[in-house]
Amino acid sequence: MSADIGLIGLAVMGENLVLNMEKNGFVVAVFNRTLSKVDDFVNGRAKGLKVIGTHSLEEFVSKLKKPRRVMVMVRAGDAVDKIIEMLLPLLSKGDIIIDGGNSYFEDTTRRTKELEAKGMMFVGAGVSGGEEGALNGPSIMPGGTKGAWKEIGPIFQAIAAKVKEGVPCCEWVGDGGAGHYVKMVHNGHEYSCCQAIAEAYWVMKEGLGMSNEEMSGVFSEWNLGKLESYLIEITAQILSKKDEQGTYVIDYILDKAGQKGTGKWTVMSALELGVPVTLVSEAVFARCLSYQKEDRVFASNIFTGPREPFKVDQKQFLNDLHDSLYASFLVSCAQCFVLMGAAGSRYKWDIDYAAVAHMWRGGCIIRSSYLENIFQAFQLNPALSNLMFDHFFSSEIQKCSPGWRRVVAATSKSGVAIPVISSGLSYYDGLRAASGPANLIQAQRDYFGAHTYERLDRNAGQYFHTDWTGHGGSTHSQAYNI
Repeated sequence: MSADIGLIGLAVMGENLVLNMEKNGFVVAVFNRTLSKVDDFVNGRAKGLKVIGTHSLEEFVSKLKKPRRVMVMVRAGDAVDKIIEMLLPLLSKGDIIIDGGNSYFEDTTRRTKELEAKGMMFVGAGVSGGEEGALNGPSIMPGGTKGAWKEIGPIFQAIAAKVKEGVPCCEWVGDGGAGHYVKMVHNGHEYSCCQAIAEAYWVMKEGLGMSNEEMSGVFSEWNLGKLESYLIEITAQILSKKDEQGTYVIDYILDKAGQKGTGKWTVMSALELGVPVTLVSEAVFARCLSYQKEDRVFASNIFTGPREPFKVDQKQFLNDLHDSLYASFLVSCAQCFVLMGAAGSRYKWDIDYAAVAHMWRGGCIIRSSYLENIFQAFQLNPALSNLMFDHFFSSEIQKCSPGWRRVVAATSKSGVAIPVISSGLSYYDGLRAASGPANLIQAQRDYFGAHTYERLDRNAGQYFHTDWTGHGGSTHSQAYNI
């Protein structure tokens, strides 16, 4: 029996992808560096299935049909390069290596070029959906060597999540690192959504004094409307979950949030491209602050401030909180699509943004009802520069803004930190301001560094310098932006 595809790395995601592929009619060869995991899997979850266990890379490769398709599910970084290095002597021209982990997109671009120079093909495929998605249908975002798509597309689209008349949440994204870039931005948006939901939970708990069951009920209700999404759904379940002793699990989880790097990479790329992804960056820094637990405990004993329940009508305030969370989701998504647009221009990726919205509509962690509206917005206008300029998004955000402002004001007065939700409102207000205070910054830069400035009453691209002190002269720096 020959395998249609091989997979290296039998952790939870790897195992579940194999079972998904087999369930969809594909024969899969598997290998893991710890050989006992191969035997445990083949004799356990995969027993009796069309899964071929192998005990060496040589045996693994020998079981694959040509062109050989090898999917690597190992930790991002050096581990991927080491696996590729070991595979290369065993593969032939036309064979395909697929990295299904969360690799940095520039590493994927490099690997694509290196393998193409050897006559082989490389694909960086972002896979989202966690272990449940991997087993039952993830969102898959592949990019790399375009010629590989016709060989791997039927497999990936068969195992991907399906929405709207069976359309798979998987489509070719673009050359080089495009697939992993889109997955990186997906994860960045996930960071902001998780943090915004956590802020809403904390407002209910600290500001409104609500119980876990009450909060779970609110999130369950919200999941029936505009906020319908995977993350809202699981939040409701998390808040009501009790352990064997009958106590709420959430109350005993240490408030230190970990991260694996994709959120940080999103912010780094945004800084490089000059795109404000303020909600993602606030979410990343919120996780960093959460990790400073000892400092926060110390600070709580030396800094005083307001800390009392809100004096508000609870029903109305929950409606406001709903609107502030919904608006924050929309603004974060808009920022992320602007970032992908800038990256597409910089790296010459021809990304179909409607297709990206569709890929995120099912299977992935950020799947939500409003992604259908994003799909429609880009179908209507593929050149849309900012989703907030689309009629649906502009009208929804404006409807939410009064409640959004009331929530930010109330939390500020009561000393409850909501960095992502408040950052979203600041971005909205900054975006809608035709004029802003940056003229003063330019004056400051020209004063201390002779960096020059443009004038409102002159043509764009003309730069001027003022001798602010009367003894600085006319010499100035060259105008440039990083």
